[in-house]
Amino acid sequence: MDLFKTLKNAWRVPELRRRIIYTLWMFLFIRIGISITVPGVDRGLVMNAISSGDSTGFINQFYGMITGGAHQQLALFALGVGPYITASIIMQLLQIAITRLEELSKEGEDGRKKINKYTRYVTLVLALLNAWATTFNASRNGLLVDSSILTFLLVMFSFVAGSMLVMWIGEQITEKGIGNGISLYIFIGIIYSLPTNFISIFQLNSDKIYIPILVLIVFIALIAFAVLMSQGERRVAVQYAKRTAGRKVYGGGQQYIPIKVNLAGVMPIIFAMSIMSTPQIIIGFTGAQLSSTWTKVLSYLDWTSGVGSVIYIVLIFAFAFFYSTIAFNPMEIASNMKKSGGFIPGIRPGKPTSDYLVGLGTRITLLGAIFLTILALMPLVFYYVFKVNVAFTGTSLLIVVGVVIETLKQLESQMLMRHYKGFL
Repeated sequence: MDLFKTLKNAWRVPELRRRIIYTLWMFLFIRIGISITVPGVDRGLVMNAISSGDSTGFINQFYGMITGGAHQQLALFALGVGPYITASIIMQLLQIAITRLEELSKEGEDGRKKINKYTRYVTLVLALLNAWATTFNASRNGLLVDSSILTFLLVMFSFVAGSMLVMWIGEQITEKGIGNGISLYIFIGIIYSLPTNFISIFQLNSDKIYIPILVLIVFIALIAFAVLMSQGERRVAVQYAKRTAGRKVYGGGQQYIPIKVNLAGVMPIIFAMSIMSTPQIIIGFTGAQLSSTWTKVLSYLDWTSGVGSVIYIVLIFAFAFFYSTIAFNPMEIASNMKKSGGFIPGIRPGKPTSDYLVGLGTRITLLGAIFLTILALMPLVFYYVFKVNVAFTGTSLLIVVGVVIETLKQLESQMLMRHYKGFL
C-alpha cells in the first residue's frame, strides 16, 4: 500500500509527474531497442536456436533475464549495461590504487565529471571486446546472414552502438527521470522476463501442478527475505559531548551510525559468477578442442558441481569482505568521531573505537555474505528439490527489491524537499 500511496502523492507534484512520464518514455525506448535484432543477424535462425535450447544454461538464462531477452535474441541492446557496470567497478577499484583518481573523487562535481568521462572511455573499450566476442560466437554458430568481414563488422559495431546508447539512456533517466537509470534498466529487463519464466514452468509441469505452486510460494518467500536483508542494518549509538562557546552550548545528544547488513549489494555474486563462467566462455568463443584432462577440470569448475559450488561460495565471501572494506572504513569513522567529540558508550575514543568497529563490521559482513550465498544458490535448490530450471534467482530478486526501495526513497525525499520548500 505504501508503494501505491507514494506514487499517487508523487503524481500530484507537477515536476515529479514530468520526471515519471519521462522515465516511462525511456522504458518504452528500452523495450524497442530490446526487440530490434541487429542488422546482419538472421532472426529466424536465432529464434530456432532459442526454441531448440541452444541458449539454455543458467548463465545464458541470467543474462537473458537482466537484458529482457536481448542477449539471447542478439538484439540491439544485447550487451545491456554489462560494459558500463564493469567499467564503473574498474574505476572504483582504480580510485584506491591510483592517487590521482582518488584526489579527483574528492574534488566534488568537477572531479566526478572527469571520472565519469574516464568511465565512458573504459565502457567503450569493454563494449568493443564484448561485441567482438558476441559477434564471433554468433558467426561460429551460423547465425549471421553471411560470413563476410563487412557483415561481421556491421553486427559488431551495432552491438557497440547499442551498448553506448544504453549507457546514455541510463544517464538521462538518472538526470531527468526518477531513480538510478542503470539499475532501472536491469529492473525492467527482469520484470519483463518474469511472466515468461513462470508460464514456461507451468507449461513444463502441467501434470504436476503442485510444483509450480511450490515454486511460486518460495518465490514470494524469497522476496520477503530479500526485503528484510536489504533493509537490515546495525545502528551503533554515538554519544557527543557538550561544548560551551560563550553563552551558548553546542553538541550533546545521541546519534547513530547505520551499518547495512548487505553493504556490497549483488556485486560479490556478479563477480564470482563472472570468474566461474570465464573458462567456459573463452572456450565457447574460441572453439578450442580440449583434452579429457582439461574437460574434467572444467567440469569441476562448473558451479553446479560439488567442488565448483564450494569455490563459488568462497568467491562470494571473498568479494563480500573486499567490498565491505571499500564501503566501510572504521579508522576514518573513529578519527572523525574523535575530532567532533563523539564516542561509543563503553568504548574509549581512538584505536579502541576503531578495533570495535572492525570487529562489528566483520560480523555484519559475515552475516551479509551468508545471506548472499543463500540467494546465489537458489537455482540449485530449485533444480534439485523441484526438478525445474529457473531463470529468476535470488540475485535477480535482490536487484528488483533494491531498485524499488531506492527509487521509493528518492521519490519520498524529493516530495519531502518540496513540502518544506516554502520554509526555505
